[in-house]
This record gives sequence, C-alpha cells and structure tokens, in this order.
Amino acid sequence: MERVAFKMHLKKGMREEYKNRHDAIWPELKQLLKDAGISEYSIFLDEETDTLFAFQKVTGGSGSQDLGQNEIVQKWWEYMADIMETNPDNSPVSVSLKKVFYME
Repeated sequence: MERVAFKMHLKKGMREEYKNRHDAIWPELKQLLKDAGISEYSIFLDEETDTLFAFQKVTGGSGSQDLGQNEIVQKWWEYMADIMETNPDNSPVSVSLKKVFYME
C-alpha cells in the first residue's frame, strides 16, 4: 500500500460549497474510488490560504488523480470546476507532495 498526498486550491469564498459537495459525494464516484484501490481518502483545508491538502492510501500504484479517463470522474471535475482552480480539461490543478517523514 502506498500513501499519496497532493494539494489543490479553492477559489475565494468557496469553502462551504466545497464541503457541501463532498458531504454529498456521489455514490458511484465513491465506489469507483474504492474499486480503484483508494482508501482512507482525506482532504484538509488550510483556511488561511484556501489550499486543500489531500491524502489517500492506494493499492495498484495509481491514485484518484489517475482516473481522469473515467466518465464519472470527468463529470465530477465539471461539477467542481466553478469552485476550484482547474486545468483546461476541468481536472483540478494539483501538485503532488513528496514524503519527507513517516511514523508508523
């Protein structure tokens, strides 16, 4: 199992909407993530910068950011594009983070 972390950024004033949309995450998206071997997926918010920090455990070597060809993921990206910084294909602008410490 691999641990993956990355950061994304919300548009100004969109914290509550982001939380609301994730509180009502689509069941088919949640199932897709689980089927892809993604578990313990957490997203944290730095309220000073509106930066999101995401963490997930993955099996099989690919995380949620690698599911961009899936129709469900593309629809989710489109749904979220108005509240996050995105790339031209609506995928969230995300930056992988390098592990520098781990304690079991």
